[in-house]
Amino acid sequence: MTEEFIKPTTVREMTGLSIAALAQLRYHGRGPCFYKPTPKTVLYQRSEVLAWIEASVQTRTGYAAIA
Repeated sequence: MTEEFIKPTTVREMTGLSIAALAQLRYHGRGPCFYKPTPKTVLYQRSEVLAWIEASVQTRTGYAAIA
């Protein structure tokens, strides 16, 4: 099965995060997994971005969900 690779602009549309915010998440190692096939190219796998979003589920403000 071939995974779909997407650009940061698509991740921005999916998450509402700015391109700069995504860059900061990459720098701090806190965002979705990403790939750098060249020094200036950043790609994400759609399924990994969706999994990252789903892992951030909250039931109340200020509290992480308990699985």
